Amino acid sequence: MAELRLPELNQVVLSGRLTRDPDRRYASDGTAITSLPLAFHRRYRTREGTMAEHTGYVTVMCYQRLAEVCGQYLHMGSPVLVEGRLQMREWATARGEKRQSLEIRAESVHFLEKAAGHGDTEAPASAEDPTS
Repeated sequence: MAELRLPELNQVVLSGRLTRDPDRRYASDGTAITSLPLAFHRRYRTREGTMAEHTGYVTVMCYQRLAEVCGQYLHMGSPVLVEGRLQMREWATARGEKRQSLEIRAESVHFLEKAAGHGDTEAPASAEDPTS
């Protein structure tokens, strides 16, 4: 039997709102890292014909300049459209237990509303990761 060759595709496009303010920090080498807790919704019709809604939550990770821009302009409730890829992160707890998390590594984040309260400074319409 011939081996099945699957295309290597890992692409995510997701829109939603931030559930908290962005968490910006810096790695030991000085790289900016910002995590965006994102809520997304799906509306659908049930078998009975009534409308229903499902809400999901995911963490979006931004790095370098993209992390700086998102940390500066976004806040809880900000609507965004994220383009990126799925990424599995693994770590060990203090007790030695292994943990893992599925996240989205953002390649670009499109801001879906103008920044409020920044005077003459407008937020960029989108920000992209220069390293991707």
